[in-house]
Amino acid sequence: MARKLDKLNELLIDFIQKQKVFFVATAMEEGSINLSPKGLDSLRILDENRVVWLNLTGSGNETAAHLNHKDRITLMFCAFEGDPIILRLYGTAKTYSFASTFWKEHIDLFPNIKGGRQLIDIKIEMVQISCGMGVPIMEYKHQRQELLDWAEKQGGDGLEKYWKTRNSTSLDGLPIEN
Repeated sequence: MARKLDKLNELLIDFIQKQKVFFVATAMEEGSINLSPKGLDSLRILDENRVVWLNLTGSGNETAAHLNHKDRITLMFCAFEGDPIILRLYGTAKTYSFASTFWKEHIDLFPNIKGGRQLIDIKIEMVQISCGMGVPIMEYKHQRQELLDWAEKQGGDGLEKYWKTRNSTSLDGLPIEN
């Protein structure tokens, strides 16, 4: 049976910090639902009701487009080893670009990962814990390096060009500010 909490506790924070992958979901009232897997060292827990995620350059930028119009977000973590747990964080989020004060105040929480395009500040409104007995047990090998290598090769100017040409509108035609 699922349990609902209004904040993270130490056990849940420890669980999140051990995960190698998490999933981000956003949606508008109409149009496409965005659900994306995320990895690397891109999530920080600020307190029991707040996390910050470093959104890296990808093939699209749906999360930012959705959050600019509707601030709801869900993060999901699954235990692929150990006790079967699924943890969801429901809340609201705001997107900050590298030119913002928020970015400048928080980017040092993360290692220098090339290709970072936004910080997503998430205020947790509800925490849900459910069983993960249907989630397979999988062995973690390592993080992929391809995205980091690609971003490094692009350089700052190349990334900005990519954002303008490939990440300026969502699948549904919504404008995106990078």
